[in-house]
Amino acid sequence: MPPPESAAGDPGGTLSASAIVGGTVTGHHLLQIDCYSRTKEELPSGKHIMSCPFRAGGSSWRISYYPNGENSEAAEFISVYLHLDQSVAEPVKARARFSLLDQVGKPVLSHSLTTKIHDFCKATGGFGYDRFIKRPWLEESKHLKDDRFTVRCDVIVTKELCAEERPPQFPLVLVPPSNLHQNLGDLLASREGADVTFLVAGETFKAHKCVLAARSAVFKAEVFGAMKESTDGALICVDDMDAQVFMALLNFVYTDALPDFRDMKKQEEAAMAQHLLVAADRYNLERLKLICEDRLCAHIDTASAATILALAEQHHCGGLKEACFRFLSSISTLNAVMATDGFDHLTRSCPSVLKELMSSIAARVPC
Repeated sequence: MPPPESAAGDPGGTLSASAIVGGTVTGHHLLQIDCYSRTKEELPSGKHIMSCPFRAGGSSWRISYYPNGENSEAAEFISVYLHLDQSVAEPVKARARFSLLDQVGKPVLSHSLTTKIHDFCKATGGFGYDRFIKRPWLEESKHLKDDRFTVRCDVIVTKELCAEERPPQFPLVLVPPSNLHQNLGDLLASREGADVTFLVAGETFKAHKCVLAARSAVFKAEVFGAMKESTDGALICVDDMDAQVFMALLNFVYTDALPDFRDMKKQEEAAMAQHLLVAADRYNLERLKLICEDRLCAHIDTASAATILALAEQHHCGGLKEACFRFLSSISTLNAVMATDGFDHLTRSCPSVLKELMSSIAARVPC
C-alpha cells in the first residue's frame, strides 16, 4: 500500500493520528420474584420494593419493583425502574434494558425493552417502564412457574466522549480471513481424491480418510485401524442413521459448521438436532454434540420434554438434562407431560432419571 501523499511529498514530515472515543460498559442483574402472589397482595398500586444493590459500569444500582404498577393508571401492570444507588458529583449516563426471562433463562422478545440514554443521579429517582408486564398476561403465561418469575436488567453505562492519540495505521500487508472451511467444503462436494465410501440408508457418500481421521478418533479407527484391511476398496456400512443426518455430519467434519436449517419447520429442526446429537456422540464429535444440545434447549415443550430428557440421559448431556428438569419443575407441566407417549418411553428406557426428576422438583418447591 503506497504511503499517503503528504508523507511521500514531504519525507521530513511526521505522521500522526487521533480518535474520538466513547464506548460503553455493561453489567447485568437478575431480579427473581419468588413469591409473586404475596407481593401483589401486600404492595398496592404506587408501592414498591427495592432489589439488593449491584455494581455495573463502576456505579452501584438498584431496581424498584411495583407489582401493581407505579401509579393508578398502570395498576394492571408490573412496573420496573432502575435507580442509581449512590451520591455522585456528576450524573451517570446509561441505558437500562429490562427483559422477562423464560424458564431456560432466555429473554422473552416481546418483553425485552431498552430505555433511551438517561442522566441518572440519586436526586432524580429511577428510570424505566410503568407498563412493563401486564399482570393477567403473565399469570396465564408459562413464564410464571410456581409463583415465580425472573427479570433481567442490563445496565449500559455510556463513557464520556474524549480524544486520544493513536499511532497511524498504514498496513503494508493485508491478510484475508481463513477460508480453510470453504476449501474443505469444496473438497467434500467435488469428491476429488476421495478414498473411502460410506453406505447410509441406501445412499453412498465419498470422503477422505485423512480428513475424517484428523477430526474423529472413531472415524480414524474405522479407516486406519483394525478394520482397515476389510474396508480398503469396499463400502463402510453405517447402520441406524438417516442419510440426511450423515450428510450434515460430514459437512460439519469438513467445515466445522452446520447447514442452514431455516427452511425446516420447527418440529423437523428439533428432530434433526436430536438425530445429529446421537450421531455426534457416536463419532465423538464433542463440539457438534454441544451445538445440538444447545439447540434442543430451545425446543423443549410438553410434547417433546420426556423424549428429550431420555436423550439427554442416554448421551450424558448435563445442560440439556437440567433444562428439561427446569421445564418440568411445576406439577401442572409434569402432569401434562406424563400423558404423552414420550413419558412412557422415558419410564421404560431411563427409570433412574425419574427419581432424579422427583428430587429436583422437591428441591424447587418452597418449604
